[in-house]
Amino acid sequence: MAKRENNRIQTPLREVVLISLNELTLHESIDLLNKSPGELEKLIKDLYAKIDDREPDVQAYLEIADRDELLKSAREFLDRPLKGIPGTIKDNIQTLGFKTTCGSKFLEDFNSVYDATVIKSLKDAGSPVLGKANLDEFAMGSSTENSYFQTTRNPHDLSRVPGGSSGGSAAAVAADEAIYALGSDTGGSVRHPAALCGVVGLKPTYGLVSRYGLTAFASSLDQIGPITKDVYDAALLLNYLARQDEMDSTSAAENTPDYTRGIDRGVEEFKVGFPNEYFGEELDAGIREQAKKWRKTFEKLGADVVDISLPHTEYAIATYYIIASSEASANLARFDGVRYTSRAETNSIEELFSLSRDEGFGPEVKRRILLGTYALSAGYYDEYYGKAQKSRRLIKRDFDRAFDDVDLIAAPASPTPAFEIGEKVEDPLEMYLSDIFIVPVNLAGIPAMSVPGGEVDDLPVGLQIMGGSLAEKKILRAGYAFEKTFEN
Repeated sequence: MAKRENNRIQTPLREVVLISLNELTLHESIDLLNKSPGELEKLIKDLYAKIDDREPDVQAYLEIADRDELLKSAREFLDRPLKGIPGTIKDNIQTLGFKTTCGSKFLEDFNSVYDATVIKSLKDAGSPVLGKANLDEFAMGSSTENSYFQTTRNPHDLSRVPGGSSGGSAAAVAADEAIYALGSDTGGSVRHPAALCGVVGLKPTYGLVSRYGLTAFASSLDQIGPITKDVYDAALLLNYLARQDEMDSTSAAENTPDYTRGIDRGVEEFKVGFPNEYFGEELDAGIREQAKKWRKTFEKLGADVVDISLPHTEYAIATYYIIASSEASANLARFDGVRYTSRAETNSIEELFSLSRDEGFGPEVKRRILLGTYALSAGYYDEYYGKAQKSRRLIKRDFDRAFDDVDLIAAPASPTPAFEIGEKVEDPLEMYLSDIFIVPVNLAGIPAMSVPGGEVDDLPVGLQIMGGSLAEKKILRAGYAFEKTFEN
């Protein structure tokens, strides 16, 4: 049984002589190193052994730290809370000592010039960086097939995608090539790959975690979040990630609680709503059956489970892709061939801009820049971007009204399990519909988490738990209780 010690839940270690230490969760690793600091070297050795074994197939990483240098750094962090346990970072987050390529040819040789706030926070807490994870170029994609460098594969079935855009981060955790990872979530890019890879992915309230050092995709939607092996680890990491930051003007001025405190209190006092709009024809039949088990699990845990409506959900995909693409069009204007790394050979300034962008950006990024530029252009701004902002307000109002009646909302994180590599890459609209259940959260700015919700045809699927603004503690409590009780 788990026990409470100094307001922290202590879980008995699994029989570590029978497993590699890289298979431990973050909190199990901390407990082990508190008792046996000398095991840090074996933990890191086991991580690299797993990377050597699985990385040629999974291809989760774009860059990996030198193991001797990492071990040296980790030893210096042993007296800090995270005990020198390294983390894996999505490659659109600035990290000193590594490149930050954003999965793009444009930045293939760009070396980070500073640490993002989240990286500094993790290092201060005692967690060095193991490596940088692959992603869809500039975080634009749902499958991690849009990376310029390589296609990451789902560890559960190498013929299938890991989800996106944080597919490398989720695949690394699922394959035990990482203890934990960071991703970014603009339209579900933490929760979607977490669901498809069978791990936990938390998207915090907009502004709770600093975006300073995250390469901007859509500034009003972007949020960094942890990808972990269990819910407790997500809470533990959020303790170090959630902080006000003067370098981020959207940073929430909130006194953040200890997210692990009370995580085991259960959900008996909660009312959990299942939205009708998330269970339409587009939902895979196998996931629909799993959802029945999700309801029964919450009922077994003592929650009041009800049906609710979020009537403007049908407009979420169109709204999201207009707003996100418009903001991407503005944010990516800085990549012009004058700065950064990729530059076309020409003597004309005008050609330098156009040729550099043509050569540096991949097809999906170009598609979204064109869509966003059109939506913002004279004569179309009100018709497209203006209407999308009005629709966004209606979607947020749906959530606000729902949370007047329920504590949490539960729904699938993805309409299908992981699809085959190449299956949707030629049909952008079909690919965009993979995000149908996750983009509303970003439009509303609220927190949500995907937790493993069983399997369909031997592939993981995810339960998404959503809460009102700054309701992370409720979400984590519900996810923790569900995780301990759910049976596939």
